[in-house]
Amino acid sequence: MVYAYQTLEVTQRVSVVEVTINNPPLNVMTLQLYSDLVEFTEKVEHDDSVKVIIFQSANPDFFIAHFDVEAILEFPTDSPAKRSEKLSDFHLMCERVRTMPKATIAKIAGRAGGGGNEFAASCDMRFGLLEKTIINQMEVALGILPGGTGTQSLPRLIGRGRAMEVCLGCDDLDAKTAESWGYLNRAFNSKSKLDEFIKNLSDRISSWPIEAISRCKASINNSETSWQDGLVEEAFLFQETLRTKTAQTNMRTALNLGLQTFDGETNMGQLCLEFGRAAANKR
Repeated sequence: MVYAYQTLEVTQRVSVVEVTINNPPLNVMTLQLYSDLVEFTEKVEHDDSVKVIIFQSANPDFFIAHFDVEAILEFPTDSPAKRSEKLSDFHLMCERVRTMPKATIAKIAGRAGGGGNEFAASCDMRFGLLEKTIINQMEVALGILPGGTGTQSLPRLIGRGRAMEVCLGCDDLDAKTAESWGYLNRAFNSKSKLDEFIKNLSDRISSWPIEAISRCKASINNSETSWQDGLVEEAFLFQETLRTKTAQTNMRTALNLGLQTFDGETNMGQLCLEFGRAAANKR
């Protein structure tokens, strides 16, 4: 099967597919990257030649920074938020990664923030790099909330209290802590060791029967309580926050202070404090 995208470089090694995210300069999840990820996940889900998918980044500093805030500011807010019984397209994309009958691995050698972190959290496994991998959920500081599965996936991964710290604190979580909390399966002290481990693991998994891989994954997912209702409510609450004056003010203030620039993105915890204070002074 041929995979050709503007922001994704897809290579296949027998039954292992490597997806390299390449959306300069910061791997912000623009509408184009989002569209490419949706299309890829829809297609690969039904590709019987694939057993393992590895998501990685061409950018050494960013896995995926977060969803494009400039795009979020264009979301319609001129009517009341509505609670839908269907999952959003973003939720569906993450659910495909979480439930498709293949092993999905996120190689996070840089920063994963917002929707990028939610996407990574939806993968079956996450591996990182000490002193390099950082996760951050900055949405609450922007006046919204993690609306791309984060309020449902993070409590299941790291526990309720730690998910509250990550989502409400809007601060950077380093690789060592993320590993000890169970967000990262493992954190390595060099890129070569990270690459070697994931190659060996993916090759190992790909040698097993796909029928066994898919059913084992499905059975493990069955151990989790149903989260369909939680995702529906998350989408509704996100829509409500998006319609608040504070969300619009905070997101525009954040962009003015350096959000979606290299300096701003690499100091996200401090930036959240700065634009939170600046936006408060405008109210």
